[in-house]
Amino acid sequence: MPELPEVQALASTLTQRLAGLRLAAFEIVAVSALKTADPPYTGLAGERFLGASRFGKFLALEFTGGSWLVIHLARAGWLRLTDRVPTAPARPGRGPLTARLVFVTEAGEPAFALDLTEAGTRKGAAMYVVRDPSDVPGIASLGPDALDLDAELLAGRLRGAGRARIKNAIRDQKVIAGIGNAYSDEILHAARISPYAPADGLGQEQYADLADAIVAVLTTAATRAEAADPTSMKAEKKSGLVIHGHTGDPCPVCGTAIAEVALADRSFQYCPTCQTEGKPLADRRMSRLLK
Repeated sequence: MPELPEVQALASTLTQRLAGLRLAAFEIVAVSALKTADPPYTGLAGERFLGASRFGKFLALEFTGGSWLVIHLARAGWLRLTDRVPTAPARPGRGPLTARLVFVTEAGEPAFALDLTEAGTRKGAAMYVVRDPSDVPGIASLGPDALDLDAELLAGRLRGAGRARIKNAIRDQKVIAGIGNAYSDEILHAARISPYAPADGLGQEQYADLADAIVAVLTTAATRAEAADPTSMKAEKKSGLVIHGHTGDPCPVCGTAIAEVALADRSFQYCPTCQTEGKPLADRRMSRLLK
């Protein structure tokens, strides 16, 4: 799932490449992905693109007519930008294409096609055409942005989450905006905190370490994603992760084999030595075997 670093890099890259161009066509292939009806999505055609912003894990494209196109990429969505603009209109099919935006120059010459794609059969990518990004319910309910946190603000947000596991609390977009499954693993490892620690149970020094880890991990990842061109290199996220997705590999800090916990619809990784004092966390697969 694209998280704050990838969406931040997409916003920066799209602003750099597309600002000032005119949207000639907005072609929707998967109608179910469009979540709004007013203002109509067809009204965006002919408007000039001003730039892109990020709200948590939402990407918001601003146009001169006062409307915004807000995109949430969900688990398997991505944006792909190409200067090879197809001449034929996008049509429904079996491929991953969800929508296409065609941008042209002032003279009307085709410049770029921006494709929203989504892999797999479970579709969750969403598009909203709104007059203000806060009209999107998911944006209106966001907590403070992860990159705006300091130790005091973070401690307040997490103490408000009570006894929730900290892994879940920092992924809750209403608590902190922008962090998902993958980067929560990286952040908690960098801060040497167990994923199962209670959100309200850390000491002040741990909250400070966690705040530092959040900013450091996400900033580094965003810089790497932008340098690699996020519109064409989806695999860049995986290449920069050192804990998430590395079950069985040696921890880069202590060399202990990275462990995994499997949940109903996802899994996460951690280092037993760095984060849990050598104790394995409960895994549903093992729990079923022991019954």
